[in-house]
Amino acid sequence: MSVHLLLSAGRGPQECAWALARLLRRLEADATRQDLETHRAQTVPGDRPGTYRSVLIRISGAGAEAFAASWTGTLCWQAPSPYRAGTGRKNWYVIAQPCQVDIPRTTFAEADVDIVACRTGGPGGQHRNKASTAVRATHRPSGIVVVVDTERRFSLNRRIAMRLLRQRIEDGDETAGRAVTTARRRVHDELVRGNPTRIERPETPKQDLASQEQTRRRP
Repeated sequence: MSVHLLLSAGRGPQECAWALARLLRRLEADATRQDLETHRAQTVPGDRPGTYRSVLIRISGAGAEAFAASWTGTLCWQAPSPYRAGTGRKNWYVIAQPCQVDIPRTTFAEADVDIVACRTGGPGGQHRNKASTAVRATHRPSGIVVVVDTERRFSLNRRIAMRLLRQRIEDGDETAGRAVTTARRRVHDELVRGNPTRIERPETPKQDLASQEQTRRRP
C-alpha cells in the first residue's frame, strides 16, 4: 500500500515555504516511528535555502492510507518568523492533500474486441445495403464502441475499426492524465489559512533529546 501526499505552501509568504520544510521533516519522522517508508517524489524549492514551495511525498507500508489521512488538511507550523524579527505572526500554514500520480495505461489487445458484421443504410450502392460489410467493434474493458462502414469490404472496415478503437483508448488515457495534473495544480490554490487540522511546533531541547534517545533505542 502506498499513498502520495502533496504538501504546498500555496501563495503564502516565504515563511510558509520554511514551515513546509519543517512540517515535512516532522511528517517523515512520524512515519519512521510507525514503520512506514517515505520518498520525496517531487520537490519545488523555495526562494530561501532549505525551503520548499511544494513537495510530493510517497508513503508506503501497512497503514499508509490512515497515516496520510492524519496529515491531510491545513497544517500549521507555529513559530516566530526566521526572516522578519519585527513581525508578531507565528502561524504559518501549509496544505496537504492526497493525490493521484500514476494513471494506468489501458492495454489494447485485439482479443478484447468483439467484432460483429452488420448492415448499414444510406448511400453506397446496392451491394453495401445487401451485404453485411459494416463492422461494429466493441472494446470490452473500456466499453468503447465504433461502427465502420466506409469501405465495401468487411476486412477493410475491420482494420479501420481496430485503428479507431486504439486511437480513442489512447486519447482517453491522455485526457485522464491531464485531469490528474490539473487536480494536483488546483491543490496549490486550496490553502485555507486558519482552523488547521494539525498544529506542530519546534521541539524544546528536552523533547529533542528524548526523540534522539528513542531513535537510538529502535532495533
